[in-house]
Amino acid sequence: MTEAIPGDLAEDTQPDEKSLLIVDDDKAFLQRLARAMEARGFTVSIAESVADGLAFLDHGAPAFAVVDMRLGDGNGLDVIAKLKEKRPDAHAIVLTGYGNIATAVNAVKAGAIDYLAKPADADDVAAALLATSSRKPEPPENPMSADRVRWEHIQRVYELCSRNVSETARRLNMHRRTLQRILAKRAPR
Repeated sequence: MTEAIPGDLAEDTQPDEKSLLIVDDDKAFLQRLARAMEARGFTVSIAESVADGLAFLDHGAPAFAVVDMRLGDGNGLDVIAKLKEKRPDAHAIVLTGYGNIATAVNAVKAGAIDYLAKPADADDVAAALLATSSRKPEPPENPMSADRVRWEHIQRVYELCSRNVSETARRLNMHRRTLQRILAKRAPR
């Protein structure tokens, strides 16, 4: 096991090896991202659940990890916390389809170095993994629009309310019919 690097040095150093664990329950996305990251020189291992990710970490900790926030059997932050416990110098990023400030803060507190909204481009993922505190990744070429961010937030609250329109409208302080119209539309770009 690697020793923890004290203080600011840990942020500016990168692991020597390019072993990568990707944990995501979207099988198609997982396979696509794994192939793309292998093409960028990473040695990729994959897991489709929190349990699989934690089991993988019992046998060894990779230098890098890309973990989905919400998985079918739990929260991806559990995987990041265990990774940081086993290998403090590991670089981990969180991917999620439900981007908001609270989850980003939780991801960073768990040990993630960055937080990307899905669908994330493989170039953005690689740049985030390889970034150091002195060399931050470039801002995305096509960030989500304000309308898209609003739509994502509404969808997240709707899912958290078990797809109950009335409860979602109440929590968002929105008229129920207005919410129904928004939910009936396609996601903005």
